[in-house]
Amino acid sequence: MKWQWKLGRFLGIDVYVHVTFLLLIGWVGYSHWLEHGTLAETANGILFILALFLCVVLHEYGHALTARKYGIKTRDITLYPIGGVARLERMPDKPIEELWVALMGPAVNVVIAAILFAVLAATGNLTPLTGLTIASGSFLMRLVVVNIWLVLFNLIPAFPMDGGRVLRAILAMRMEYVHATQVAASIGQGIAFIFGFIGMFSNPFLLFIAFFVYIGASQEASMALMKNSISGIPVTRAMLTDFKTLSPRDTLAQVVGLILAGSQHDFPVVDANGAVMGILERDAFIAALSRQGQSAPVVGVMRKDVPSVDSHDMVESALTRLQESGAKTLPVMHAGQFIGLITAENITEFLMIRSALKAAA
Repeated sequence: MKWQWKLGRFLGIDVYVHVTFLLLIGWVGYSHWLEHGTLAETANGILFILALFLCVVLHEYGHALTARKYGIKTRDITLYPIGGVARLERMPDKPIEELWVALMGPAVNVVIAAILFAVLAATGNLTPLTGLTIASGSFLMRLVVVNIWLVLFNLIPAFPMDGGRVLRAILAMRMEYVHATQVAASIGQGIAFIFGFIGMFSNPFLLFIAFFVYIGASQEASMALMKNSISGIPVTRAMLTDFKTLSPRDTLAQVVGLILAGSQHDFPVVDANGAVMGILERDAFIAALSRQGQSAPVVGVMRKDVPSVDSHDMVESALTRLQESGAKTLPVMHAGQFIGLITAENITEFLMIRSALKAAA
C-alpha cells in the first residue's frame, strides 16, 4: 500500500500528505458534526484544519528555503496528523547556519499571525480570545491564535522541535558540537519528564508529547555521537569488498538466484570495461519482478547516475553522500577503478565491531 500521496511540487520541493492525515480530517469532521449538527459547520471545521496545515507547510518551507540558501537541498515535505516534516539532505555544518534554518520556520508563523491580525484590525473584526475555542469563533482569529501556539510549541528547547536545534546551535558556538548536542538533548529529556509528569495528572496528550520529545532527543544525541565516531576513518576500512556484480545483459532471473544464494541486497551493474553503469536496489528489483517478470533486463530497472565515493574519502563524507543521494549503496572508486561498495548498514556494522574491539582491549 502506498502510505502517502503527492500533493504537488512547489519551488522545486515535493509535498506529500500521509494517509494517517485522513484520520485527523475524519476526527475533526465528526467532532464538528456532534457539536453543531450541520454540514456547514462540519465543512467549516475541516476547512480550518486545512488552513492550519497550509500554515504548517509554509513553516516547513521557511526551513527548506533557508537551508537552500546554504546549499542544502530538501528531499520533500510530508504532512502528518501531528505536523509537517521537511527532510533536509543534511543539517548545516556551521552553528549560525543551523540557527537561522531552525528559526525561519517559526518566523513564518509570526509573519502569518501578524498579517492576519493586521487584516482583522483594519476591518474591525478583532474578537476577544475568551470567545474562541478550537471549534468555534472567528475563523481568522483562530488562525492567529493557532499560529502563535505553533511558534511557542516549536520553540520549546527540546529535540525534535525547532527550539532544540536553536539551543544546540547557540551552545555549539561556545563548545564542541557533540557536547552541545548532548547538553541540548539532556535538557530536552528533562522537559519531556516534566510534560509527562504534568500529563499524568491533567492532559493525557502531554504524555504523547513527552514520549515524542524524549525519543527525538535520544535520536539526535545518537546521531551526533555516530557522526563524531566515524570522523577521520577512510572509506576503505568500512567498504564491502566481497560482492557480486551484474552485466547490463543480465535479466532479473539471474538476480533471483544471487539474492537467494547470499545476503547481498544491492548489485552494481558493470559494463565490459569495468565501469559502473548503475546500482540495482532490492526494492526496485522486487517491484520490477512483480510487474515485468523474470525476463526483464536489469539495465531497465537499475538506479542510474549514482554518485561514487573515492577510496581516499572519509566515512563521514560517504555517509553524507548516501543521505544526499537517497541511494542505499554507492560504488567506491580508486584511480578510476571500481573496488568496492559502501552502505549505511556496512558503516553501522563497522562501528559495532570497532566498539566491541575497544571494549575487549
